[in-house]
Amino acid sequence: MFKKSYMFTNRNHPLKGIMATILGILSIITLATAVYLSYKGGGISSARYGAAALLAVIFMIIGIGLAAYSLVEKDNFKLFPILGILLNGIGFGMLSLILYAGAYVN
Repeated sequence: MFKKSYMFTNRNHPLKGIMATILGILSIITLATAVYLSYKGGGISSARYGAAALLAVIFMIIGIGLAAYSLVEKDNFKLFPILGILLNGIGFGMLSLILYAGAYVN
């Protein structure tokens, strides 16, 4: 009754979107590791954890820029750019919670 058909297309996954997704994953892992190691050390963190968080922020900014750029390109799939924006946004949310907890929570 229904015939299987294949759809051929010239669309592909943009490399900038894939890189944005990878940068989002790296930033989340970096922040989570810094928080875990700080917790394991009794709440005392070193300058290395702050440098790791700064590196994660740089990853997030570059990742959102790459994802936004690849999202507006034509003839590309939108999965990885949207995933990159979501993951980098989650990273910024994590960073906001960390900064809020450090400033206001005793």
